[in-house]
Amino acid sequence: MQQSTILDEIVALKRDEVASRKAQVSLTDLEDAIAGQPRPLNMSGALLGDRVRLIGEIKKASPSKGLLCPDFDPSRLASTYVENGAAAISVLTDPRFQGCLEHMSEVKAVTSSHGTPTLRKDFVFDSYQVYESRSWGADAILLIVAILDPAQLKELIGLARHFWMQCLVEVHTPEEMGTALDAGAEIIGINNRDLRTFHTDIDVTRKLAGQVPRGKVIVSESGISTAEHIRELKGMKVNAALVGEAIVTAPDVGAKVRELAG
Repeated sequence: MQQSTILDEIVALKRDEVASRKAQVSLTDLEDAIAGQPRPLNMSGALLGDRVRLIGEIKKASPSKGLLCPDFDPSRLASTYVENGAAAISVLTDPRFQGCLEHMSEVKAVTSSHGTPTLRKDFVFDSYQVYESRSWGADAILLIVAILDPAQLKELIGLARHFWMQCLVEVHTPEEMGTALDAGAEIIGINNRDLRTFHTDIDVTRKLAGQVPRGKVIVSESGISTAEHIRELKGMKVNAALVGEAIVTAPDVGAKVRELAG
């Protein structure tokens, strides 16, 4: 029997969580909430430019390292991020990272006034979660190829487009990259962390970025903590870096954002 991985355990818990939320909030209720939301901001446009753009992540904890930010305040972090040069904000809403959807609305209250696109980062595999993400104001969502089959991936990308949301489609292997491109992904997130073991290696981006055709947006995720890393990514033709832990654990959050945002 194949040994269960960290990712398997997280997804199993997420299925129970989604089933519980479906019982509490109907799809009709979500559609009503969506009708009251402004049109999503453009994520890919915010990530283009001459320098590597920064997606600053609102992250309280991780399953592997525990609590990262004891004085966690999503609104304050979001303000610091956008005021110091972050091009977009990622909000972790999974309970295993001590996140929740309420953090999304707190962050959106800040980012909307600055025109900064906001990504919901979670383990999305059900169309209900796409409706839910838009109802809470997400401009974009994360889709992880490792937890989806090709048909699911295409369906979720299509549904997100229906709501004018974009998808950051996350890959870790050449095979997953092929699946993402076949599904029509426009923003490719190369995760340097293996979600099955949580081992991190920035060379994953170096190896996979060359597979991405022109016209796509490349985001490098995980293991990025210094301006030197950002310079390395620029040499790999990467458009943006998603950084959470290095920012929220920094003694001076604003200074770290400025360092990484260039």
